[in-house]
Amino acid sequence: MPVYVPYMEKRVFAILICTYILSICTLNAQVLTSEDSLASGLIERHQTTVLSGYGEAKYGLDTKRQSAEARLMRVVLFVGHKFSNNISLFTELELENALVAGANNDEGGGKGLGGISMEQAFLKFNFNPSLYLVAGLFIPRIGFLNENHLPTTFNGVDRPYLEQQIIPSVWREVGVGLYGQVRDVPGLNYSLALTNGLNSGNFSSSTGIGGGKQLGQATDGINLAVSGSLLYYFHNFRIQASAYLGGSTALEKRVADSLLLDGGAFGNPVSLGEMNVSYNHGPVNIRAIATYIHVAHASEINRAFANNTAEELYGAYGEVAYDLFYRYYKGEKMLAVFGRYEWMDLSAKVPSNGIDNPANRKQYLIGGLTYKPVRGVAVKADYVRRITGEFNPALIVTPFPQRVPYFKDNGFVNVGVAYNF
Repeated sequence: MPVYVPYMEKRVFAILICTYILSICTLNAQVLTSEDSLASGLIERHQTTVLSGYGEAKYGLDTKRQSAEARLMRVVLFVGHKFSNNISLFTELELENALVAGANNDEGGGKGLGGISMEQAFLKFNFNPSLYLVAGLFIPRIGFLNENHLPTTFNGVDRPYLEQQIIPSVWREVGVGLYGQVRDVPGLNYSLALTNGLNSGNFSSSTGIGGGKQLGQATDGINLAVSGSLLYYFHNFRIQASAYLGGSTALEKRVADSLLLDGGAFGNPVSLGEMNVSYNHGPVNIRAIATYIHVAHASEINRAFANNTAEELYGAYGEVAYDLFYRYYKGEKMLAVFGRYEWMDLSAKVPSNGIDNPANRKQYLIGGLTYKPVRGVAVKADYVRRITGEFNPALIVTPFPQRVPYFKDNGFVNVGVAYNF
């Protein structure tokens, strides 16, 4: 005799089963926001529009210069829409530094420090439960923080310095990306993306390739980039390796020719490789990452733009965190004490027409606390000690006393708040 199950109980049971299957497929990946629910397919109705977002603010004190900053670092609003079970839209609009103002705007004080940009704007096409494609402005899977950059998910008031200065932070470009899972190897995921490349005219000695991000803006030239990753979840480990190869001549051919630059799709190529691993078990979280960048034709780029581009950059960091509240709250509340050591060299190899800057050889020692009273809210405090080489006087353009003093050994005290929903 068949057993009668009420309609509502059927729906609840089906949702529980789907949630369980998704949790197995993602191997304990957290659903932190409405955006994550949409990405994971947990939005129930046929057509649903969801709102989500995040933001962070900080107060920082420079102990040597005796100066401070207080600023709203960013506010991001996510709007997504599920057109069908197979097609969804993801958009993120970001406001940085609180205010966008022109030089003649009295309210802005003439600083014009703010900025508004699209952080993401792409369509997602689900082919099956283990394969999907994205198209539009999206963030390829490179490093820890590009895809997962919510301010409540990392320790420290600021994002790790390596993932700002070596790997560009929140590196989004226009293109298409394919993401999938290897069915025969549980926990193994892959991605492959084709996007536009970089703009080497905006590279620099102090910021590496980060200034060359094109961020979905209208550009000249035909430069392209390919990137790919392997991501493996194994027990309490998350292991990832990714690679990037892209052109950096964002100029139409006649202009590139006049500067003696290769204007092809992969002209003046930039290659990047990185590997990261994290371990999370109970109150303990450990993570480490190492990355290397090679700019093949740095000499030609320097000749054309005089921006002192380095040929090689590399760095690494390791972090250990312990949740003092885990025994009592099992992650619902958290008070994590953490320490992180970062090392990088933005001028590891300089071409013959470049100028070496020992100040680009940096070490960071960071220690602090992260308190989460509820999921989605974090209060942070840390101390950062930065140690570098001497700044090369040949690169000093503005003489004393207008030049901001540079300290090889400096300390910074930071406090901040962050949220996501």
